[in-house]
Order: sequence, then structure tokens, then C-alpha cells
Amino acid sequence: MISIFKRLRAFDEMTFHWLFHSTRSLRKSRLAFWLSRSGDGPYYALFALLAGIAAFEGSILFIQRVLLAFALEIPLFIALKNLLRRDRPILRRKEKIVLKPADRFSFPSGHSTAAFLFAALVIASFPVWAPLFYGWAAAVAISRVALGVHYPSDVIAGAILGTSIAAFTVAFLPTPLTI
Repeated sequence: MISIFKRLRAFDEMTFHWLFHSTRSLRKSRLAFWLSRSGDGPYYALFALLAGIAAFEGSILFIQRVLLAFALEIPLFIALKNLLRRDRPILRRKEKIVLKPADRFSFPSGHSTAAFLFAALVIASFPVWAPLFYGWAAAVAISRVALGVHYPSDVIAGAILGTSIAAFTVAFLPTPLTI
């Protein structure tokens, strides 16, 4: 069993090296930086606020789901990072840091978790936006590897975690709460 984990880790590290070197142009153009930043917390709040102001059908339920989902997601991914304590690839490689990470640990990717969580919630409320938001979530995840702050398995785990939390939230809150 340990041999399987060693092989998976070696494959993950090899894939990271290939992706990191293949995405050099994304770093040089700063596109990776801006894609990564688009997955920062304030932008989720801004989008939810805009949906509420625009009064799209389903926007109240969407906002309630966003609040519940992020209330679950933030402590969960922080607890997992601190429990698993996987060093970021850029710290292990001793290369020039392109983006200063918020913390030392990489697994799972908080940006990928949040991006896929948000994309899944948008799609549950506004299905027409599915290609745009899943494409954006994937771009955020790829940018985190391109910037050297995550291994591919970190962003894959984040995508699974975020999508799972969104699915739980949608099942738990199928209709808007009324006051």
C-alpha cells in the first residue's frame, strides 16, 4: 500500500514539474496571477451581491446557499491543510516565489475548493452559466499549479471537496429559508 502512495506522489511531482515548466508563458504574461486572484474570497461576495441586486430568479436561494457552503468550506479546508501538512511545491523546490502563498501547506487547494464550490452553486441556481463557471474554476485551479503553489493532486482534491460541499448544500437547502 505504501508503494502505491509513493508512486502516486512521484507521478504528482512529475506532473507538477511538467505543468510548471509548460505554463511559463502564463506566469510571464501575469495571466496566471490574475486567474488565481479571481478566486480570492471578496469576488465571491461581490458576485453574490450582484446576483441579489439584479434580483435574478433564484438569487435569494443562491445567496443562502453561498453563505452556508462557505461557512462549511473555510474551516474544513483549513483543518485538512493543518492535519495533512503537505508542503507547497515552491517551498520544496527552493525556486523564486512567483506568488506568496497565504500559508505553508498545500493540500487541498483552498482556491480550487472555493472556485469549484462557487461554480457548482452558480450552476445549481443558474444552469445556463455552467460552461463559463466550470471553465473559470478549472482556470483558477491550473493557475495555482502554474504559479508553483500547488501540486495537481492539491487542485484535484480541492475540486472534489468544493463540488461535494456544494452538492451537500444544495441537498440540505433545496428551497429558500424564509424569515
